[in-house]
Amino acid sequence: MSSHQEFLGTIGGAVKMNAGAYGKEMKDIVYSTKYIDYDGNINEINLKEHNFEYRKSIFSSKKYIILETTLRLKKGIKAEIENKIKEYQTSRIEKQPLDKPSAGSTFKRGEDYITSKLIDECGLKGKQIGGAKVSDKHAGFIVNENNATSNDIIELIEYVKDEVYRKTGKKIELELQIVGER
Repeated sequence: MSSHQEFLGTIGGAVKMNAGAYGKEMKDIVYSTKYIDYDGNINEINLKEHNFEYRKSIFSSKKYIILETTLRLKKGIKAEIENKIKEYQTSRIEKQPLDKPSAGSTFKRGEDYITSKLIDECGLKGKQIGGAKVSDKHAGFIVNENNATSNDIIELIEYVKDEVYRKTGKKIELELQIVGER
């Protein structure tokens, strides 16, 4: 595997879940969004109307189709921006299992706990079902260790959620969204 990996996502997905990292979220840069509603009408909402919360927006509970989002970015000094990008890239390489396929961070951060730390404390790092595995590097990631199926991943997610609840009483939530039928 090469040292360079491509990570793909969409602005619509980022807006829908108020994606974020390193203390910033989409709510910090979104200005407005155009979408199609159930009746085929095109609507536009401003920042406040997005109802952004941690990994949620108005689009999380509505089956609207996001067409376009306007972002409001801040001007910065090129060298400082480049340094910040390098800092974030280095941090991700050191802390996240970027050498294995995954859907990214699997579980949401808890209000009063760090979910990956709970998973680790429950002894679940390295737990594997089929080809899906709780990352040895970061317990908040489920990686495709060996031709994992969607069922392997979903079963491992449910196992982790159940074990964390059984051992700690904490109900952890998914950060990613599972679509379709099993």
